[in-house]
Amino acid sequence: MHQQSNRTLQDVRTTLPPADVITAATTFFARRNAVYTAFLEKEGPGWATYRGQGGEEIAVGAQVAPDGFTRVTGSSYMFDQQVARFLSLLPPAPPEVPVLPLAAGDPGTGEAS
Repeated sequence: MHQQSNRTLQDVRTTLPPADVITAATTFFARRNAVYTAFLEKEGPGWATYRGQGGEEIAVGAQVAPDGFTRVTGSSYMFDQQVARFLSLLPPAPPEVPVLPLAAGDPGTGEAS
């Protein structure tokens, strides 16, 4: 397995709504250096695919997550650096705060120690 195999599917959370993410992706990939330019091929609500040099495909999907922010995923085999760059330019959502279960006897559980 090559060193980039773990980067073929990338995701982030952003404050942008899904439609704005797809619009931003379409603009971003169409304005890249000629070798890495990719143009809109197919689009639907919350997703789009782009076609680049040599038939390389980039897929971007965006949907509102349960926390109210937008989860964006991007995938490509050869354009993974460009996908990473696009995702890094999106306004980030605040960090997720893990919700830990309270143990029996902890304050707030209603159980006696």
